[in-house]
Amino acid sequence: MIEASRAYELQGSFGAQNLRPITRAVAAPGPGELLLRMRALSLNYRDLMMIDGAYNPRQPLPLVPLSDGVGEVVAVGPGVEGIAVGERVMPCFAEGWLEGPPERAKLATTLGGPLPGVLCEHRLTPARAVVKAPAHLSDAEAATLPCAAVTAWHALITEGKIKPGDRVLLEGTGGVSIFALQIAVMAGAEVAITSSSSAKLERARALGASLTINYREEPDWGRRARAWAGGEGVDHVVEVGGAGTIEGALKAVRPGGTISVIGVLSGVRQPLLLTPILMQQIRLQGIIVGSRAIFADLCRAFGHQRIQPVVDRTFPFDQVQQALEHLRSGAHFGKVVIEVG
Repeated sequence: MIEASRAYELQGSFGAQNLRPITRAVAAPGPGELLLRMRALSLNYRDLMMIDGAYNPRQPLPLVPLSDGVGEVVAVGPGVEGIAVGERVMPCFAEGWLEGPPERAKLATTLGGPLPGVLCEHRLTPARAVVKAPAHLSDAEAATLPCAAVTAWHALITEGKIKPGDRVLLEGTGGVSIFALQIAVMAGAEVAITSSSSAKLERARALGASLTINYREEPDWGRRARAWAGGEGVDHVVEVGGAGTIEGALKAVRPGGTISVIGVLSGVRQPLLLTPILMQQIRLQGIIVGSRAIFADLCRAFGHQRIQPVVDRTFPFDQVQQALEHLRSGAHFGKVVIEVG
């Protein structure tokens, strides 16, 4: 049995400077539990907010951060069926949200705050709250799925119900937006995407984007997207910017269309004119990742279609600070990954 394992813990107060390496004992799995040897982890903007104290200033410390990863099963507790030692599984973002709509109790079981996260070499996790990794994916690719990919799938497929020929607008080229691009193209939709980087827009076009908009060159990108969609507007906007981009999303969307609100990269507060939402029957749909059932649907589709997540860059386990700073810089295209070796 493994006697000790490394992890990173946010200690004392918030701030990346307070993220400390620790060594801790490893317990055997109890009834219904798995012991995972984490093989790769991926970063989300939420992780930065949690570490900075911006996501939940009342989060008790110490805390092992990060919500997304893939691990190899190294021990199985009593009563676990259908999962064997040696298989690769991904813990769900919310351990208690197995299916159905969100509820307060379910949303209180998210990893990396309030529950301990996956920034560790070994982790005990409930067997009911994992999904098997698609066989065609590498560890780094599989680690990207639990939060960003599920969020994009939840927005566009589960709630958005997009169909062939729909037009979708995506903001930026971070993890959720690139997954949304791949999912929308898989579903037969046409995609417009924004970025301040022409090089990133070229890569997005190679992944199937029909329209690319450099928002520094075209500040009125919402109007540009609406014109691309025949003047009526796009069917669906994946809104990751928050306060700084919601007005552009409202310009872009058609009457009766949907804006999936999933991120706050540019802020959380903004005076908002409600008239267009009311008079054009626009649907603002908040999205917070998704249930285990949604995660399983995503993995079946990715396995069947052989979808390959876009990994921007990988860092070793002893370079967590550098990985966080790379994410914070906004230079990434797709997902930032930490390999646990």
